[in-house]
Amino acid sequence: MAPTEPPVLVRTDGRVGRLVLNRPRALNALDREMVDLLAGALDAWERDDAVAAVVLSGAGERGLCAGGDIRGIHEDVRRGGGADSARFWAAEYRLNARIARYPKPYVALMDGVVMGGGVGVSAHGSVRVVTERSRVAMPETGIGFVPDVGGTWLLSRAPGELGTHLALTAGAVGAADALLCGLADHFVPADRLADFAAALARTPPAKAVARYAAVPPESELAGHRAWIDTCYRSDSVPEILARLRGHGGRAAEEAAAAVESKSPTSLKVTLAALRRARGLSSLEAALEQEYRTSVAALSSPDFAEGVRAQIIDKDRDPRWSPAALDEVSEEEVARHFAAPESGDLGVGVRI
Repeated sequence: MAPTEPPVLVRTDGRVGRLVLNRPRALNALDREMVDLLAGALDAWERDDAVAAVVLSGAGERGLCAGGDIRGIHEDVRRGGGADSARFWAAEYRLNARIARYPKPYVALMDGVVMGGGVGVSAHGSVRVVTERSRVAMPETGIGFVPDVGGTWLLSRAPGELGTHLALTAGAVGAADALLCGLADHFVPADRLADFAAALARTPPAKAVARYAAVPPESELAGHRAWIDTCYRSDSVPEILARLRGHGGRAAEEAAAAVESKSPTSLKVTLAALRRARGLSSLEAALEQEYRTSVAALSSPDFAEGVRAQIIDKDRDPRWSPAALDEVSEEEVARHFAAPESGDLGVGVRI
């Protein structure tokens, strides 16, 4: 990105407004300025009759968006306790809700890496397109955090226990599994994506999809539904791990190892958040709940340690505290669902 270019490119092209996340060296990680630019463009285009649809994409070759600017959040927590991060999340989550309720078609080109906050600005759209290069994930438990940006709403509504599996393992999925889990709507081969994106300037999204979409590759998760649904059908992380270990299959064993490497606190809070999200009536209610768990994580040692191990030092050896699931108290889990002292998100719902 040239120094004079903004972190979000905003322009109109024929009948569409185009939003390009423009921090390719950071894999288009979101910060507060980007969230504000996205929100401002949506506000302006909602009132502009010349704009019939919005198209979101990412600059560079690696993907749409790797998530929030975790380095910036880590530094904010280290220096100031995380107050700026809480304000960033409030703005980001309101943007996620705005995207879901946007009155015009919102087309998200989910090519390449789409993780965390990248899911929040794409998977709530009305037309969500993946390619064979797509890798979609909510990887929060690996950094001592909890799925946010509406992730608990999306994952809790995936078929069976697929969402629980993805949340606890922090695993990434390709195009077919993103479609299966309800994180995307259409598959467009990567070599057709540029033509599809260009066609949107003159063609309604439904017609462009009909012309350029194709049958996706075969789903990997579909063949694992039986053991995933059986093993993850529990409200207890230790019970889920026992079922995975006792299953005997290689894939279940690998899933158990993935879960066991994650923050014990994050695992327990994430499972509770997913189960609670199933009973919530709206995305806004889920975002309200996620704002509580996110703000609570600012004062958890695991968030800072997870970011250090995975993003800052990259030694991939986090030292979780507490280090074992049985050491995570119910009181600590419950703390994550209490209203923060600074107040709730305030998106018009009560939980």
